[in-house]
Amino acid sequence: MPRFSILPIEESFYDWFEKGAANLVESARLLDKLLRNITDIQTQVARITELEHHGDFIVHEVYDALHRTFVPPLERETIRELAARIDDVVDNIEAAADLMLLYEVEQPSRQAVRLGEIILACAEQLNLAMPILRHRRMIADIRGNTIEVNRLENEADGVTRSGIAELLKRKDDLFNLMRWKEIYGALEEATDRCEDVADALNGIVLEMG
Repeated sequence: MPRFSILPIEESFYDWFEKGAANLVESARLLDKLLRNITDIQTQVARITELEHHGDFIVHEVYDALHRTFVPPLERETIRELAARIDDVVDNIEAAADLMLLYEVEQPSRQAVRLGEIILACAEQLNLAMPILRHRRMIADIRGNTIEVNRLENEADGVTRSGIAELLKRKDDLFNLMRWKEIYGALEEATDRCEDVADALNGIVLEMG
């Protein structure tokens, strides 16, 4: 049921959601770029780490604002959950980039490149959804974005299986199998966390509908 109050509702949370989603898109874009062209990997990963720190800052600001706000636009737990889930995706993007640096990847597989594309596409869908939260009458439109994120996450599962199957078929050495299995896992985890954001958005659609 829509919330009603005679007191003014603090709208700045929508600004923070949009900033978090924009930070997510930029992180995903840098990961996609890294997977397409691994040059100066240390600098590229450092930039992703900066964005991860910025994501932490955004979450902190959201939580701090909740302490100061008498009437938030959504349920307090809903606000905490959405902010944290957006940040979780950025955390997983950084984890995947860190693994590529740690394992000194020189040439990503075609499956890894595709996973980077999928993560970016998911991030862009979530970024498109965030401004709609401000408009109660349009809130159901978010379902189009979340359905696409779900579809992309399902594709990512198949791409990951394909990548691991290819490694096993080639009978790669144990180290190569281990490092790519871990990298694929981190990339797929990022798509899973995007689906978590989509689930949180679907919950808001129900809450505000």
